Amino acid sequence: VAMETVSLEHQIQSVQRHIAFLKKEQMELLHGLHLEILRLQKHCSELTHDLEMKELEARQQDVLDRELEEKCRAMEAQLQEKEKDNLELRKELQHKETLVAALRSSLRSKERRFLEELKRRSHRVTILDTELQKQTEAAAYLS
Repeated sequence: VAMETVSLEHQIQSVQRHIAFLKKEQMELLHGLHLEILRLQKHCSELTHDLEMKELEARQQDVLDRELEEKCRAMEAQLQEKEKDNLELRKELQHKETLVAALRSSLRSKERRFLEELKRRSHRVTILDTELQKQTEAAAYLS
């Protein structure tokens, strides 16, 4: 019985050592898990912060994009207005070029008529001058 008692005491001590070892292992594991939880919480906080910053940047970019789109639409409207004005000015220029061409043609025609009239008058003056000379000579002869 004493042998069994000694054997039982060894078994109890062995079990107690195993329990102590398991408790120590459990404490180390719990400590490691606690550290891992803290690390993961910190990482989660960092990721949450990064996500919030990215969302803020995305909202700011959306605002900038909308502003740029509005400016772009305004510029496109101005461009269309300028193109419309440009088209009207081209039509007006074409009309004025047509008027200038007509005025040039009219001026050339009047210039031709004036030169023809000038030639006729010059010819008439020459004829009248010749007749005047003849009459002057006849009058001088008669005097």
